[in-house]
Amino acid sequence: MSHTDIKQNKLIAMLPEAARPYALLMRLDRPIGIWLLLLPGLWSIAMASGDRPFLDTGFLKAVALFALGAVIMRGAGCIVNDLWDVRFDRAVERTRTRPLASGAIKPWQAAGLLLALFLFGLVILLQFELVTILLGFLSLPLIVLYPLMKRWTWWPQAFLGLTFNFGALMGWSAMKDVLEPAALLLYAAGFFWTLGYDTIYAHQDKEDDALVGVKSTARLFGSESRQWVAGFYGVSFFLLALAGLAGGAGILYFLALVPAAAHHYRQVTDWAMDDPRDSLRRFKAARDFGLIVFVGAVLGRLF
Repeated sequence: MSHTDIKQNKLIAMLPEAARPYALLMRLDRPIGIWLLLLPGLWSIAMASGDRPFLDTGFLKAVALFALGAVIMRGAGCIVNDLWDVRFDRAVERTRTRPLASGAIKPWQAAGLLLALFLFGLVILLQFELVTILLGFLSLPLIVLYPLMKRWTWWPQAFLGLTFNFGALMGWSAMKDVLEPAALLLYAAGFFWTLGYDTIYAHQDKEDDALVGVKSTARLFGSESRQWVAGFYGVSFFLLALAGLAGGAGILYFLALVPAAAHHYRQVTDWAMDDPRDSLRRFKAARDFGLIVFVGAVLGRLF
């Protein structure tokens, strides 16, 4: 990020100059990743909560801890990604100014911050019961290995889906200390949702990725990406509806899925696949879909 970009980002500009590269390393200037990591957990917390979630201290505590955990673990995931990908990042226009790629932070400094974040994440995780703690530890190998997938498979987006949606399992267990079919359906719904939005995201870098040998579903699907993304979103919608049935959601949850589906339809049909800026806009719009589902899950417990 250039000096001008830092001045334009109020959060980063407020920090001491020495702290700014570390904030950029954690992508604190780009909160969309935090939202996309957090939202599947919020779906589960809301659907597994009681009939009056906003008056339930367990619900409020879980939401607060998951939000803090999403900030920490998304930051940790970005550091792991940049440690693995520093050579690739230097060769891609969009990523060459990242702190590790540019040399603003040394690898040992990044590793020190990563260790601190994992320790903070552990403190948060230990606030929950055994099932949630175990699920948290199960997610760690996925976080560490995900950045390597773009070297080994054309489907790194699928591995991200497995990683980013663990919150759907953990949110349910945080409320009930057990996994039930609805939680597994929410996890599967999040998986296909991630396949869709991260394929859109990967279209930003498809030309640079081809030059450096990075694989992605964007390169795999090519001009047929719109149909694939529409299919992924359609499966995600179907699984969300099944999760609502399995979880005993009220009618307002299912009504909320209608504007959520309309939102996805517009994002896919209007998507300019060869415009990196438009791909970024469509990727960021996935947050709005997730928020609609969350609000529907909360209202579905009230009515």
